[in-house]
Amino acid sequence: MITLSQAPAHLPEGRRIYAIGDIHGCDVQLGNLHELIAEDLAQRPVEAPLLLHIGDYVDRGADTAGVLQRLLTETPIPGLPVVNLVGNHDETMLHALCGDRAAATDWLFAGGAPALQSYGIDPDSPRESWPDQVPPEHLDFLRELTLTHRDGGYFFVHGGVRPGVPLEQQAREDLLRMRQPFLYSEMSFGAVVVHGHTPVRDPVVRHNRIAIDTGAVFGGKMTCLVLEGETLGFLTTDPVGEPVSIAHR
Repeated sequence: MITLSQAPAHLPEGRRIYAIGDIHGCDVQLGNLHELIAEDLAQRPVEAPLLLHIGDYVDRGADTAGVLQRLLTETPIPGLPVVNLVGNHDETMLHALCGDRAAATDWLFAGGAPALQSYGIDPDSPRESWPDQVPPEHLDFLRELTLTHRDGGYFFVHGGVRPGVPLEQQAREDLLRMRQPFLYSEMSFGAVVVHGHTPVRDPVVRHNRIAIDTGAVFGGKMTCLVLEGETLGFLTTDPVGEPVSIAHR
């Protein structure tokens, strides 16, 4: 049973959001976390649930191909709406596979080799041969990812925001890759920002932001933040996909 505590913002009555942190090719954990969401929804039905993935589906982990295929073909509950945000790794992979040679170099440096290998592609093979070996629907998935999502008192984005800039005026580069000065800022951002991108051992809950990338690909947990009304809780799985308890800081 999920443990709920006071949240720094609120959602409208009847709304519940399940927000999953960075995935990075960890397909087993993602599948098991989806099952935990399905179980929670069955035990605690709600009028308007939403599943949101915070981005970075690809790279570093062993099964980028499996993660993208899962997200294309499965939802935890039939009919459960899903919002898939874009992460910086997702954008770099797409650019690399669309012929940007600089992006391809960046992609390999940032963990793209395991992603290629998940498709049976040798990272040392000619770069122009890579796109033909990735299913077109996977590239379409990456193209169609959403940059941000606003719901109630929350703003969901992969990287972060630049303090002092209105949310509607934020630069794409900051939304995808921001760390400092965002992480140490005590400013109000106009909404509580729910983000991934910067790995933390346990979720971080502050008055102005919530961090949910708990380093699944580095042997940590994969985390789902559960928001409803003025409360929050967490569902998590460990590196082999088993449910674990979690605290935030």
